[in-house]
Amino acid sequence: MRTATLGPEQRAQALADMAERELDVLVVGGGVVGAGTALDAVTRGLATGIVEARDWASGTSSRSSKLIHGGLRYLEMLDFALVREALKERGLLLERLAPHLVKPVPFLYPLQHRVWERAYAGSGVALYDAMSLARGHGRGLPGHRHLGRRHALRVAPCLRKDALTGALQYYDAQVDDARYVMTLVRTAVDYGARAANRARVTGFLREGERVVGATVEDVEAGGTYEIRAKQVVNASGVWTDDTQGLVGERGQFHVRASKGIHLVVPRDRINSSTGLILRTEKSVLFVIPWGRHWIVGTTDTEWDLDKAHPAASSADIDYLLDHVNSVLAVPLTRDDVQGVYAGLRPLLAGESDATSKLSREHTVAHPVPGLVVVAGGKYTTYRVMAKDAVDEVVHGLDQRVAECVTEETPLLGAEGYPARWNARARTAARSGLHVVRIEHLLNRYGSLADEILDLVAADPGLGQPLTGADDYLRAEVVYAASHEGARHLDDVLTRRTRISIETFDRGTRSAREAAELMAPVLGWDAAQVDREVEHYEKRVEAERESQRQPDDLTADAARLGAPDIAPLA
Repeated sequence: MRTATLGPEQRAQALADMAERELDVLVVGGGVVGAGTALDAVTRGLATGIVEARDWASGTSSRSSKLIHGGLRYLEMLDFALVREALKERGLLLERLAPHLVKPVPFLYPLQHRVWERAYAGSGVALYDAMSLARGHGRGLPGHRHLGRRHALRVAPCLRKDALTGALQYYDAQVDDARYVMTLVRTAVDYGARAANRARVTGFLREGERVVGATVEDVEAGGTYEIRAKQVVNASGVWTDDTQGLVGERGQFHVRASKGIHLVVPRDRINSSTGLILRTEKSVLFVIPWGRHWIVGTTDTEWDLDKAHPAASSADIDYLLDHVNSVLAVPLTRDDVQGVYAGLRPLLAGESDATSKLSREHTVAHPVPGLVVVAGGKYTTYRVMAKDAVDEVVHGLDQRVAECVTEETPLLGAEGYPARWNARARTAARSGLHVVRIEHLLNRYGSLADEILDLVAADPGLGQPLTGADDYLRAEVVYAASHEGARHLDDVLTRRTRISIETFDRGTRSAREAAELMAPVLGWDAAQVDREVEHYEKRVEAERESQRQPDDLTADAARLGAPDIAPLA
């Protein structure tokens, strides 16, 4: 089976190809919306390119709550259209587009009042399930159920007995957000798109008032490319206003950033067979199963400091610990926290000063001829945002263009996944790996797991776990650099794997071995390996220092103490 790769040779060729001939569409921004837009455009038959200033999903799209959900709390806001749309997308992802990456996850909602709350919350969850079924894409998930206190405590023994009178249990879904985005990009490339990360747009090309392309700087190898396109899509998320400023025109809308932080704790610290959803005074708090870990989040506060590296302060961490400990029989402490990450949500600026009340709807605009801007929205509905953006592109093209087909276009790794899952025991016996390892690979790569196994067959040493991160094989590090567009050690430890938040040392024990595995693929010498490891260790220390600071301002200053990427020789 032929699959597209995002290796160093393909990246260099993609930049050269984009500069050589005019594209129909150039997408700026390599988050989930930008990647989805590239896939939508190329599968309509358009000549498509996509560039990202840093790494794929390095912004918001790798720092979410990792949920694919309809947004239960939006029902309370009476935003039925958004919930209906998101539930349809959830079903498509689970059943058709990415069953290898998107998985069902149960949640328990503790009730604190005996009669009215069960009726109120129960009717909301019942409506949630009914709306999912009505769209024809919810039959793969169990329905909700009402639990008494005794039953709820059997399901989640971690809860304090006085913290609930009963509970509701329902299902949503989760995803490794960064892996999903990278797979979107690879799928777009498989259909003919050109893609380059570490390629920063420094300006737009103009002919009169019309945008006809962009000037792109190769952050890795140096050099500047002029990439011409009939239409450019600005899908840069929280950087929308900054990118818009390069055109020299005022945008039709503005995007504000809301910071959300998450804590990662070991699975044995919270004794539960289900995730939890808790009310706070501002929003909701999730405790989400995540392999051998739990993710606890999130906060929702305005952020107007550095967008590339939003910092979690000590106050943020205390806020989450205080709220989750209000219902736990055995409280969590700072010592239980393995990892912390902070991300920014791009919200359309509205009338309210509270970011938690700003719209999660998305907007598409054509502020000047040749430039389309898409912003807002939520991760789950990225495909709808991409479709709307490309529909707007089509209006500016003087040609007939096919309708959107992404509803019927599975991502790489989806085809054949169920059959390979059923045959996982045979695959384990044939490869010499434990069946648990095969399950891990299938849930990260789907049918592309065969490519990992080919690496192991060629070099059995790659079938060993990575030092300091037993969940991952050494082959996965090599594959990240050769096939998945990883350009730096940070890309592998933070986004291709989740070692940076899943280990107490935050990946520092794994860093040198991982860099040495990447070196032959990326052409690094020993000095560059040293630089990569040094950069990563400085990044980890800067993050730790930021998390000791009392507020956003001091946390931001501490986080900026580490450089952005390791300089190339």
